[in-house]
Amino acid sequence: MSSNRSISGLIFKNMLISAANAVSAHKQEVNELNVFPVPDGDTGTNMSMTMNAAARELSKVEDGTVSDISEMAASSLLRGARGNSGVILSLLFRGIAKEFKDKVEITTTDLSAALQSGVDAAYKAVMKPAEGTILTVAREAAQAAAIAGESVKDDILFMLEAVVKEAKISLAKTPDLLPVLKKAGVVDAGGKGLVIIFEAMLETLKNGGVIYFQAEQEAKPVEFGGAAGDSHEEFNFTYCTEFIINKTEKLHKDTLLLRAYLESIGDCVLVADDSTFIKVHVHTDNPGNAIQEALTFGYLSDLKIDNMRIQHERKAAANRAVPEKAVGFVVIAAGSGIADVFRDLGVDKIVEGGQTMNPSTEDILEAVQATPAQTVIVLPNNKNIILAAEQVVALADRKVHVLHTKTIPQGISAMLSYSSDDDLDTNLLNMENAALKVKTGLITFAARDSEFDGKKIKKNEILALSGGKIVFLESDPVKAAVKLTKSMTDKSSSYITLIFGEGITSEQADEARDQIAEKLSSQAEINVINGGQPVYHFIISVE
Repeated sequence: MSSNRSISGLIFKNMLISAANAVSAHKQEVNELNVFPVPDGDTGTNMSMTMNAAARELSKVEDGTVSDISEMAASSLLRGARGNSGVILSLLFRGIAKEFKDKVEITTTDLSAALQSGVDAAYKAVMKPAEGTILTVAREAAQAAAIAGESVKDDILFMLEAVVKEAKISLAKTPDLLPVLKKAGVVDAGGKGLVIIFEAMLETLKNGGVIYFQAEQEAKPVEFGGAAGDSHEEFNFTYCTEFIINKTEKLHKDTLLLRAYLESIGDCVLVADDSTFIKVHVHTDNPGNAIQEALTFGYLSDLKIDNMRIQHERKAAANRAVPEKAVGFVVIAAGSGIADVFRDLGVDKIVEGGQTMNPSTEDILEAVQATPAQTVIVLPNNKNIILAAEQVVALADRKVHVLHTKTIPQGISAMLSYSSDDDLDTNLLNMENAALKVKTGLITFAARDSEFDGKKIKKNEILALSGGKIVFLESDPVKAAVKLTKSMTDKSSSYITLIFGEGITSEQADEARDQIAEKLSSQAEINVINGGQPVYHFIISVE
């Protein structure tokens, strides 16, 4: 149990781990609040992955001051932040850590100031803060903390109860602030995630220990690879421990007991039982304990212990490129064909990701660090990745500029406008202008049954989007692509590009091109590219 007057570092650590557990257990509930029915990087998933980045690091330390714990959490959250909701969450805790600096324990005064500091940090980072979102819930919860601190001195439990109460009230009011929420009959997903976090922190403050929650059943999101096309390893434990146990006549214990023990001190457990030996593999922070237990089953040979963190750090250092040129490019994209297009345009590193799996700040940072250039231009190509990309600016060891490209066509047009003959400022301006001029159309499918903007939408129904808005529903992706392209073009349209993705054949793409050419009166050039992208049957570019 924690004192009502202050919070120790251990309690604060447990509060954050409990919060991560809670978001993980309820992430599907949060995901289902997403208003748009298209497949996307769902809020609950992004917040869960962001919080768990901190929980993994915090679980490695026994104790520490509040300052130590908050700084470790803030750093992990920032690097692990995914999607706008994850980045905003990391910024809230970055502001909190700033206020907790050098604090061994925290009081009501510290907590109130920290919550406000977090809100200030989050609002400053968002170019156009929207009310009726996680920002509103955080701001009004911080105001409640300040009021509670004035009415009841030195009762931190009372203050956090007031924070949770006001956060719930604020969440309930989000539909009145955002019409799109009111139309859909839901509250803000990010705000809901924050309420879950505050509630779990409160319960831990009352009880002291880490709280575990029953996870919900959920569909797995479409997953892409990690930064620059490489798998991005995450280590829950430090030492990769391998050995062979040679069986003796005296010792014939059940190997299931060994497996159970190893799983209690680590993960990635392999226990392969043969007639004369047992092959063992485990990732653990306590290889000595694994060895001691193994000795009760026989004598050991072929012992091998590797520090995976040191190996990973050496690999990261080796991947940190020495600048060899003035400007380089990092692009976020999914689909081998689309990646090839960007490489042909001079892009150095591709971070595989996009709509259904937003890469983390760490993923983008690794790609930037591996780019052999003094200045790196990052093209997110998705509005939900821009904020995560912007966090790289302060983390990288070189200059980084993030263009606010929201679609793949915008990214391609921006790259086409780059000229090595122009200076950096001129190129950035030209690339931004080029991205703004291109029109983007998307043909995808409904991820869930819903009603949006007066339209009843059934799961798997074909959706046509232009300018980020659903413009009509269809049953056939080719018909949808033809109809949408026709609506996007006029006599001034010169170039049309159809990028077809998974589930669409070359014959279907050619059929769409032929029908578009037949229906258009303009002399626009029509190109077809096999993008291989998931989620979108067609990505349409009109210039």
